[in-house]
Amino acid sequence: MTAPRPTTARKVLDRLSLPERTFVADALRTETVGGVLLLLAAIAALVWANIPALRDSYHSVSDFHFGPSALGLDLSVVHWAADGLLAVFFFVAGIELKRELVAGDLRDPRAAALPVVAALCGMAVPALVYAITNLTGGGSLGGWAVPTATDIAFALAVLAVIGTSLPSALRAFLLTLAVVDDLFAILIIAVFFTDRINFAALGGAVVGLVVFWLLLRRGVRGWYVYVPLAVVIWGLMYNSGIHATIAGVAMGLMLRCTTREGEQHSPGEHIEHRVRPLSAGLAVPLFALFSAGVSLTPHALGDVFTKPETLGVVLGLVVGKTIGIFGGTWLTARFTRATLNEDLAWADVFAVSSLAGIGFTVSLLIGELAFARDALLTDEVKAAVLTGSVIAAAAATVLLKIRNARYRRLVEVEERDEDLDGIPDIYEEDDPEYHLRMAALYERKAAEHRRTAEEKAAQRDAAAAEGGAAGQRRTGEGDAAEDRRTA
Repeated sequence: MTAPRPTTARKVLDRLSLPERTFVADALRTETVGGVLLLLAAIAALVWANIPALRDSYHSVSDFHFGPSALGLDLSVVHWAADGLLAVFFFVAGIELKRELVAGDLRDPRAAALPVVAALCGMAVPALVYAITNLTGGGSLGGWAVPTATDIAFALAVLAVIGTSLPSALRAFLLTLAVVDDLFAILIIAVFFTDRINFAALGGAVVGLVVFWLLLRRGVRGWYVYVPLAVVIWGLMYNSGIHATIAGVAMGLMLRCTTREGEQHSPGEHIEHRVRPLSAGLAVPLFALFSAGVSLTPHALGDVFTKPETLGVVLGLVVGKTIGIFGGTWLTARFTRATLNEDLAWADVFAVSSLAGIGFTVSLLIGELAFARDALLTDEVKAAVLTGSVIAAAAATVLLKIRNARYRRLVEVEERDEDLDGIPDIYEEDDPEYHLRMAALYERKAAEHRRTAEEKAAQRDAAAAEGGAAGQRRTGEGDAAEDRRTA
């Protein structure tokens, strides 16, 4: 009888592989910078919209229309930001999702179970909290999707501002959550916020997407080919009645995100590297600038906690997101018999879950779509999104600061590279060559310490000898002086 092979227990939030850690670090670095710009843009919008002398100019600029009316694209600045600029954001989200599915954590069904279940629970529970709040308060159920979205850029901006380090496993978990979250947000927008469909325009958009795919398959290169085609696809998708950002994610999903022989990076990774700064540094901040400018009078802020629609958004973000993501993670670990990474605690998962309650960009977009026919309620829901996000950020700040000293030690271990070969030491523990390099390194250091010890000992002995001779001279001089006084 053959003994069963020992199996290694799967761990929740285990250490990332080195390539995945490198990718996550690069992606989050750009998102963090973009998140800070997003935060500044939101503050600028609030200042611009709430200073009496500037308020009218904010609304004048936001409502200014431009674009070819013959093509159905005579849009306001707000609509260009929401439908046009966010298409770039969702294009990057599509590439991220494709990469996760074919080369990242989501390619393995077992590994994908955790972030997918956590993200789904992190969307279902906030929607349920919103629904319960409005059913008991007699409000509208139309905004159920508003608190379901997580804004990864804003969350990382909060981390940057408060100076909190997070181990790479927690950052990757947050990023993957946001990617899955974006996917389901796109599906929600496509399914629940499409009132009419122009099948001719939709057919044209589909034909354009097929051409886009064929060009990619044939290896055609050149931005001058793809950018004009992407603009045409976007315009047709907008006129079809389906939200134009769907075009962005569709094109992102078509890019190849696996490398071939002779390639250092896949086309998807290459294009994402080029477009992500445009998305994080320009598209999303401009959207925030023209979407976050809501009235923040004491009366308006008071309404946030009294109206069921706005209260549902706040509770959904602050309570629903935290409970949903934490509960989904715990249940996944419980029923798959996985163990939590020994370097972390469930308190860390709870803290990151509360950080995911920062729902800004997509939440604002869904709020505009959900209450498009009620401008006043749209602004109130935006204020609720801002309020809920601030409360979630404050709660996460407190929870993360409690564990920050522990996080710093974990990050130092992850980044330590004593042999200076460009690879963190923690990833080379099973490599014999690494240990030989470290042995030679420590031998050189030991030799240096021995040489230094010998030099210091010689200096100390010389100083002691000189001090003894000087003491004898002083004693002799003192005896001579005493003899002279006696005489």
